[in-house]
Amino acid sequence: MKADDTFEPLSAHGTERYHINVEGQDFELLLRGPKFFDTRLQRGGGGAVDLVMHVRHVDFKGATDLLRTLAV
Repeated sequence: MKADDTFEPLSAHGTERYHINVEGQDFELLLRGPKFFDTRLQRGGGGAVDLVMHVRHVDFKGATDLLRTLAV
């Protein structure tokens, strides 16, 4: 995960852009509070479970199991 320090949001102040790699797949995510938006796939969500489901391609149970294992 790497924060893009050069990113300046046009409208939603407080938004940050991150580049992440999960199991060989690259994502460019805009984050604001608990919400995220994947700029490449044009999909978003809110919260840790949604984010894990998105980047790991798992269902709700798979995401919650992973978060529980990681003690998050």
